[in-house]
Amino acid sequence: MYGYWEESYNKVPRLLQALQSCCPRTICEFRAVLYYDSHLMERDCSMFDKVFWAFPTCVETFKHCKPFVSVDGMHLYGKYGVVLLIAVAQDGNSNILPVAFAIVESETTEHWSFFLTNLRLHVTPQDGLLIISDRFHATKAALRADDSGWQSPKVFHAYCVMHMAANFMSHFKSAERKRYLINAAYSPNQAGYEWYMNALRGLLREIADWAGRFNKKIWLKYYSDG
Repeated sequence: MYGYWEESYNKVPRLLQALQSCCPRTICEFRAVLYYDSHLMERDCSMFDKVFWAFPTCVETFKHCKPFVSVDGMHLYGKYGVVLLIAVAQDGNSNILPVAFAIVESETTEHWSFFLTNLRLHVTPQDGLLIISDRFHATKAALRADDSGWQSPKVFHAYCVMHMAANFMSHFKSAERKRYLINAAYSPNQAGYEWYMNALRGLLREIADWAGRFNKKIWLKYYSDG
């Protein structure tokens, strides 16, 4: 891994310069760290650590999208194991718009904070937004940080129902019951939610207990205050 960061340090700034020359006003935040060889610091050498970027057209278009953004991370498998962090929005026709990206070494709280702070600063400074994420502990910790800019009442947080459904399947392995869970989450009123949850409870009590562990404000449409 060190070889990757070392050889990439000189390449990434040149790549970002080329990107900005082709797409002026592209927002780029690049970070490097000190390089150590056998525990000795190399004074004239640094390593690539992480990079954030957002295209100006996407930043401008987001102003006209629905007031929410979804964030997630994806491991890039291949010669080098890095992680792509991405934020997407949705327009009035439910088309998906990627609005910001980052390349980091791993999904730590530090790296998520780097991404979310730059996202808030450069792309989504508006109040009253909803941010949707999975339940990964590093993401939640980064959002809850005092200086994150992503705290209520300026911003609302919700769990991604599809991520919850995937976790549900790993526990209970039932497509039919998963549909009940999704319908409960998207029910516009309490009566609809309780109907689906009672149906789940009738099929298997453990399912309702599993769903009851989550804060209702973060995953139920009818309960949301955002």
